[in-house]
Amino acid sequence: MDGNGLHGLELRSSISGEGVLELSLQEAAVPEPAADEIIVRVEATPINPSDIGVLLGPAALDTAEFAGTAARPVVRALVPAAALPAIAARLDASLPVGNEGAGTVVRAGAEVVHLLGQQVAVFGGAMWAQYRRAKAADCLVLLAGTTPREGASWYVNPMTALGFVQTMRQEGHTALVHTAAASNLGQMLNRICLADGIGLVNIVRSSQQAALLRGQGARHIVDSSASDFTAALTAVLVETGATLGFDAVGGGPLAGQILAAMEAAARQTANGYNHYGSDRHKQVYLYGRLDTGPTTFERGPIGFAWGLGGWLLMPALKKLGAAAEARLRARVAAELKTTFASHYTADVSLAEALQPEIMRAYCRRATGEKFLILPQQGLG
Repeated sequence: MDGNGLHGLELRSSISGEGVLELSLQEAAVPEPAADEIIVRVEATPINPSDIGVLLGPAALDTAEFAGTAARPVVRALVPAAALPAIAARLDASLPVGNEGAGTVVRAGAEVVHLLGQQVAVFGGAMWAQYRRAKAADCLVLLAGTTPREGASWYVNPMTALGFVQTMRQEGHTALVHTAAASNLGQMLNRICLADGIGLVNIVRSSQQAALLRGQGARHIVDSSASDFTAALTAVLVETGATLGFDAVGGGPLAGQILAAMEAAARQTANGYNHYGSDRHKQVYLYGRLDTGPTTFERGPIGFAWGLGGWLLMPALKKLGAAAEARLRARVAAELKTTFASHYTADVSLAEALQPEIMRAYCRRATGEKFLILPQQGLG
């Protein structure tokens, strides 16, 4: 803090009209808060797959060149020319990065001065920074004894997992299927479903991931790499009655395999024969793009009563309404140390987040790996 007010570093991403991505740390002034706003000293902010989408856009990381200094790194990479029309709206603009995080309130407007000194979690972008101005109403006051580290991943994964359950109830389903089930999000969803008595089919990609979930009490686990995947998936769908799936993979045949297994399970329990297949509606939502290739499936095995669509957190929460979202937030706050606990592979500073080996590590988006940025460290 100096005579001109509060300043801090923030990580920003820009893509030029010529197709060059540039990542850098920039010092920015933090405007004084309005009456209903606070300024948070950000102490912990996670690296989520959605953050990487803003950070890199469609740039190819294998073209990256690393320059600058250890304290002020600069990364440049190339964006394929064919990808530029789809991102025309962000060209030549400098974007802040980071969806969520937590820290301490260091300034507060007249209407929310009681929040000074409190620890809060924030969602809404621009969190890979030392300071963040935010509407107080958009923040979550952490309960006593909850640290910013524990509250940093308070929104994206917890609210997504809760959103899956709410979508299930809204659409009249009674059980769920989830892919990438050993991920941080998948583990949270498993804990929610165990606590709430909801049938959950966990699809994993290895025996090690299956063992991880089994150790956390998961009841229905299917390994997509196993030779009997289709038969095993159908069997647990018969047992659970799950007709709604959420797929983090996106590309490839997995979504179609889930729909086909749902249809096979429905036919096993149907009364009589129907030329058009089961009349039980089966739905799979794509909410991630771990595989960026096309989604492929065969029409024949899935009948006619099915749907394949996209699912985004914010539109899903908007359908719930403000009161319902507030109830979900309250549950997250109360269970940040249990149901919604996050575990991190490594802690890094803002500058370290732009180091070559660290970028390659978190851009792998490997199941079970999650990085945490500590913006107040390593910038001396």
